[in-house]
Amino acid sequence: MVLASLSVVFGLALLLWSADRFVEGSAVTARHLGMPPLLIGMVIVGFGTSAPEMVVSALAAMQGNPGLALGNAYGSNITNIALILGLTAIISPIAVHSSVLRKELPILAAVTIFAVLMLLDGELSRMDAWVFLGVFAALMFWTVREGLRHRSDPLADEMKQELDAAEMPLRRALLWVVIGLVLLIVSSRLLVWGAVEIAHALGVSDLIIGLTIVAVGTSLPELASSIIAARKGEHDIALGNIIGSNLFNTLAVVGIAGAIHPMVVPAEVISRDMMVMGLLTLSLFVIGYGFRGPGRINRIEGLLLLACYVGYTSYLISTLFKP
Repeated sequence: MVLASLSVVFGLALLLWSADRFVEGSAVTARHLGMPPLLIGMVIVGFGTSAPEMVVSALAAMQGNPGLALGNAYGSNITNIALILGLTAIISPIAVHSSVLRKELPILAAVTIFAVLMLLDGELSRMDAWVFLGVFAALMFWTVREGLRHRSDPLADEMKQELDAAEMPLRRALLWVVIGLVLLIVSSRLLVWGAVEIAHALGVSDLIIGLTIVAVGTSLPELASSIIAARKGEHDIALGNIIGSNLFNTLAVVGIAGAIHPMVVPAEVISRDMMVMGLLTLSLFVIGYGFRGPGRINRIEGLLLLACYVGYTSYLISTLFKP
């Protein structure tokens, strides 16, 4: 148990560091290759901040721990909206100026509803997984097209400032990409092993561990980048990190895990976790879209989101003590 706990702590720390290096190296490399800043922010950063969830869920599926794979994906989505956006909005209310993000908010809501409907039969088959990945590919095609069409979007301006501050030679950027990716895999293996061992030692399901410890751990890159962006006044980047990550988690992370190892979806995932994720996503759409002007997530709404996370996590913890 002690060794497993140390493995989780060290794995999370290494995961956070390697994910940051991977995202930074990938973004700078993409800029050297001539990719527009908006596209870097929407695709490269979105992929990079979701890389921990992808690797952890893929490894969990390969090792026959479907609860951990699903818990990590959906728990990360809940954590992203309720905990990370909640804390970010409390620190600095988030104003949504980007027209591209305003288009992505209803898409995220629609994708979440689609995911719930696909899994209502209680099974994630390989066919389901490939459908998820197909929708994800179509969404990436749309994202690339939008990124090329809206080069003057406020999100592009904020992303350009970030890239200017992180300027480095191409050789060093490529080195960080390789080092970050290798350490992502190593740290994910440590994290998955430790999480499974802790679940067995405590006699709880790996689903609960995935929804709590692992979900928060793999969401740390989004937490750090969103809070830093909000403190700099880069509100569109803060929200864009969350929207992009949740789209990747819902479609790509679950799709990759299901393609590797088809799995039965526990009933509580559908009735509890996916419903909470769906309600939070719809709430984010309502408060962030801005039907009569620019969208905005104020401090009161941030507190409400944070309260939802505390209530949800408290309920999960309380289930551990039920006979």
